[in-house]
Amino acid sequence: MSVSPVAHLAGILLAAGRGRRFDPAGQRNKLLQPLDGEPVVVASARKLLAAVPRVVAVVPPLDAGVGERLAALGCDVTVCPDADSGMAASLTHAIRHSLPSSPQAWLVALGDMPYVDPSTLHCLVNALAGGAGIAAPVLEGRRGNPVGFGVVHLDALLALSGDEGARRLLRTFPVTEIPVDDPGIFRDIDLPGDLMGA
Repeated sequence: MSVSPVAHLAGILLAAGRGRRFDPAGQRNKLLQPLDGEPVVVASARKLLAAVPRVVAVVPPLDAGVGERLAALGCDVTVCPDADSGMAASLTHAIRHSLPSSPQAWLVALGDMPYVDPSTLHCLVNALAGGAGIAAPVLEGRRGNPVGFGVVHLDALLALSGDEGARRLLRTFPVTEIPVDDPGIFRDIDLPGDLMGA
């Protein structure tokens, strides 16, 4: 019996940001703010878990309970000690954490983007399972998130640094653009007002 290509995909949920724009005083973690009855990060994780067989969720030290909530959902939670150095540190940490299960691709989602439509995630998964090196959703000519990467880019992903994340790879290598009718690929929770008007 053959194994579905989707079985070799891993989801990565980046949930290690501090959200300083949301609350400069650092009193409220934006990922734990309620959205339709559950925390923002839980809503984001549920969608990713429905699209891929395994999700590695990256949290910072002293995460205010984010990791506990994600573990309860079934995410494989890992703490990135260098999370404050930028998004690349969290991404490379998650990829290294996933390697023992030998994934052939990663779908990288953001914990503060709960509005992405599930159909977008499935389209990206299908593109990666079909061999796309990089897959990104596109609406009206503009790329959004999440973004998927095939194992062909493993070395480049592990070499990332700083706060740019994997944007450099999208500028350097061919990208399979997936047309979607989903404004959620652009909507993150950056400010308190972003919790309104779901």
